[in-house]
Parts: sequence; structure tokens; C-alpha cells
Amino acid sequence: MNIANMMHYLPQVEAGAIEQKLAELQALYPGLGVCALLPEAEKEKVSVLQAACAGLKVPLVGAIFPALVKDGLFLTSGVWLLCFKKMPHYALYADLPTDAAETERATEKMANDIRAQIDHIPDLTLFMLFDAMVPNIASMLDNLYLQLANRVHYAGANAGSESFQPMPCLFDGERTVQNGVLLLLLTAHKGAILEHGYHSNPHTSYATSTSGNCISQIDWRPAFEVYQELVREHYGEEVTAENFYQYGVHFPFGIVRANHHVLVRIPVMLAEDGSLFCVGEVPANSVLTLLKAPTVRTVETLHNLTEGLAKLNGDVADAELLLFYCAGRRLHLGIPMSTTELEAFAELTHASQVAGALSLGEIGGSTVHGYPLFHNATLVAARW
Repeated sequence: MNIANMMHYLPQVEAGAIEQKLAELQALYPGLGVCALLPEAEKEKVSVLQAACAGLKVPLVGAIFPALVKDGLFLTSGVWLLCFKKMPHYALYADLPTDAAETERATEKMANDIRAQIDHIPDLTLFMLFDAMVPNIASMLDNLYLQLANRVHYAGANAGSESFQPMPCLFDGERTVQNGVLLLLLTAHKGAILEHGYHSNPHTSYATSTSGNCISQIDWRPAFEVYQELVREHYGEEVTAENFYQYGVHFPFGIVRANHHVLVRIPVMLAEDGSLFCVGEVPANSVLTLLKAPTVRTVETLHNLTEGLAKLNGDVADAELLLFYCAGRRLHLGIPMSTTELEAFAELTHASQVAGALSLGEIGGSTVHGYPLFHNATLVAARW
């Protein structure tokens, strides 16, 4: 692999190998910076990365994900070093608030910090890595858009454990934090393309009582009771409290927006009172539909993804591409089909390499220069 490539996968997270690779790159690019992606199985190695970068005075940020994506594979070992010739502006925020007023103040501060860096530069991408345990990501995106509008493109993904147990999963050169967000302002970057390929069935319901990512009532009845009926009626399966964790990922909700786009929300937890907790907020009175694995159109998804990348960037053959693949989608489709999607993406784009991670929720715009939306079950792709 050419040393001038800016994406470097190391199969072992060892100080010597990291230092050697970074020193080689630093000789070419004195302003070198790194965004490192680690799989959860290597989470104890953050300190190794921090020490190696500190020794070379290379700025470091990064995140821990359930697994890494490398070309057509999901990997649970090693590290991706996603390198910058010059480290962009970044900020790491920990312990984000959930109260609405405090959230508004926090995002206003973030936006002010970003605005100070923008100065009317075209083609900037606000790249965001959130801890998946932050319950109000969609609200934070709303607030950021109110502050920044279309002065930046929006893209990102959620880090953390696939078990959805809290853990510190975001880091810089000195800290490892949780319940936070890492922001990077990428210059000369045209944003990301996000696709899921789900198509809703015509039956819709209303989320009549919600709080953040919790649905308490659907059509004014207990959420789980209605969910059971919908799965039984439309797909002939019997979901119980005992098998919910086995079935829930295969029958996610879709939030049907006014433009007929569908935001996927995967239910991941069932409360004793019949409330359903999803990955991502569900606004009150959302129009809901029920989705199922066969409604995922892989060929259409990959076609739209690669065509979108070409429209944004021109020909991406031989380019280095960043890809986040939703962990819920992998559970929903199964590893063989998910791996086939990864392989097909690499082949269709003719990328020199595809680097990324298995994510726990994804962020992308509804259109180019569009409103940022928080999704589940998607693929997010960008040129690095």
C-alpha cells in the first residue's frame, strides 16, 4: 500500500507499529493529524494510541465501535488510522445534557465554536461521532441546524458497544469520555451519502405518547401491545416479551416524513409497562409504519449510494472511501447478506480501499445541503 494513502489499517494495536507508520507520514506531512477507529475488543488499547501520538506530537481523536469495516469485511481486531495532512478543527464534548434548555445552550456553544472556524469557506463538512447512549441526538442536530443552517454539510455515526451498555467510547490525545460527541470540521469536503433501501408498507399508526427515544403509546394504546398486533397481522410472527430481543431488530419502525422518506428506528429495549425504547428519538405524533428484512432493497441501496458519491465527488475509482454500516442493519439482514453489501460496495465504487466501522446509528442530510437527520439501519459513505 502506498505510504501516501491517508487511511492505514494496522492488524495489531502496538506502539511500535503505530509510531513507525505515523513517523513515515509525518515526514511527508508535518501537520499530520489522526482520527483512529478501534473495535470494542481493542478498547483497552486507547492508551497505546494516545502515548504513540503524544510521543510524536501528532494530534489524535477517535472512537470505539462494535467492529471495523475494511473493504468487504467486518473486523474485531486492529485499528484504522484515518489521517489528515493537516489536523482539522476538532472538539470533544463529554456528559452532554438531556434537559431541553441545557441542550439548547450546549449546542449553541458548539455552533459558536464552529462558526468561528467557518469564515465563509465553501464545502465544509461537520463530521460528528456521538456516543450511542446519548438519548437526544436528533434534538441536538435540530439545534445545530438552527444555528448553522446549510453553511456546512452534516455527516456522522454513533460509537459504543453493540450491547448498548454504557462505556467511554470517544477520545482525544488525553481523554476518553462517554455520553459525548466528537466534532471534526472537514475542509474541502462535500459531505456524505446516506441510504437504507427500506420501503414502508401502506399501513400507518401514530406514536401518540413519546419521550425522547421511548414510545409509550401507539394509537393511544400501550406501544408493545400494538407492536405485537402489527407484527402478527402483517408478517405472521408472534412477538412476546421473552423473544422481543430476538425479533425486535427484524421488525423496526419507520417514521414516515412529509416527503415520504422513511427514518428507520430499531426497538432495542422493552420496559415492564410495555414501552419501547428505540435507537434514536421518536417525535410525538410521528407517523409510524412497520418494516421487515425482505423490504430492504440491497441493489437499489448500493446503486443510490454509489451514484450519490459520484454526483458529489466525480469519479471515485481508486479513491479512499469512508463507510459506516449500521449494526442494527447487520443484525436485521444477517452477516452473510451484510458482508455481501460491503463486498458489492467496494466492487461498484472501485475504491482503492474502504475504511470505516459498524455503527450504532448514522447521521446524514436529507439532500445535498439538506437538513441533518439521525437514522438507523443505513450505510453512510464519503470520500476521505
